[in-house]
Amino acid sequence: MCGRFVITLPHDAMAQLFVAAPANDLPSVPNYNVCPTDRVCTVVFDGGRRRLIGMRWGFLPHWAKSTTDGPPLINARAETVAEKPAFRASIRDRRCLVPADGFYEWTRSGTEGRLPWHIHREDSAPMVMAGVWRDWEQDGDRISSVAIVTCAAEGPMADLHHRMPVILEPADWPLWLGEEGKGAARLMRSNRRLIAYRVDPAVNSNRAKGPELLQPV
Repeated sequence: MCGRFVITLPHDAMAQLFVAAPANDLPSVPNYNVCPTDRVCTVVFDGGRRRLIGMRWGFLPHWAKSTTDGPPLINARAETVAEKPAFRASIRDRRCLVPADGFYEWTRSGTEGRLPWHIHREDSAPMVMAGVWRDWEQDGDRISSVAIVTCAAEGPMADLHHRMPVILEPADWPLWLGEEGKGAARLMRSNRRLIAYRVDPAVNSNRAKGPELLQPV
């Protein structure tokens, strides 16, 4: 799964990487401890062009009465995303990219409790996660919200957790965004090009910030 992640890429670098027009109200970067319900940077294909926009991380289904109506839907399982009422319309027509440097995962130790790990690409390139999104509106408030698509973990990641985000290569971006017709379902697979290292348990707090969170221990 993906419950926290890191993004340090500046807005102008993201806009250049994705050839996307940036919005004026993007969330601040760097953010070394992105948490559920935070606003995150996403890339969508809209009106014939790519746009870099901010969204709430925590998908709001059409039946939600408020932003606190139930736990935030931060992940969508690849195996069932096309069937679940919350996501099935979005997986067809509203797919997006969620850029990151990497994400955190936890293991348990009998003596030390929850031990955090930072997972990133072995080539240190930006990690681009697959997402689904929708606009939610209630009492005049309109919020764009996103969930990260996850799949079964393979390779080294499987030793840390049984789920991982779907990570897309640059050649996959047009198909996932809907620029190149149909067939995006085949992209929902695991990526073995990841490495992990232990980081300080300080990241366990959603109030923890700063680059020291990425220091190996």
